[in-house]
Amino acid sequence: MADLLLLFAAIVLLAIAASLTRIWHGPTAADRIMGAQIAGTGGIAVVLLTSFAAGQAALDVALVLALLAAFASVGFVKAASPDGAGDPEEDEEAEPR
Repeated sequence: MADLLLLFAAIVLLAIAASLTRIWHGPTAADRIMGAQIAGTGGIAVVLLTSFAAGQAALDVALVLALLAAFASVGFVKAASPDGAGDPEEDEEAEPR
């Protein structure tokens, strides 16, 4: 069973490697942050799979990675908004056209 979990972890690592090309060569900042979110999610999956395969509990590490990924998304949205206050789509809808 541990070998199967490690095989799945290796497959997820290949998916993370594919998402790194989107991070480096993404045409827009939104593409890059989505690639980073995929890499973060894959990193959480790899930590969980390898910890279960090794019989160690690394759930705290996975939770910290998930928390950092959420903060990265919030930071990106705040940085992308014109005034730095929130969702840029809500700001566009509030302005008359």
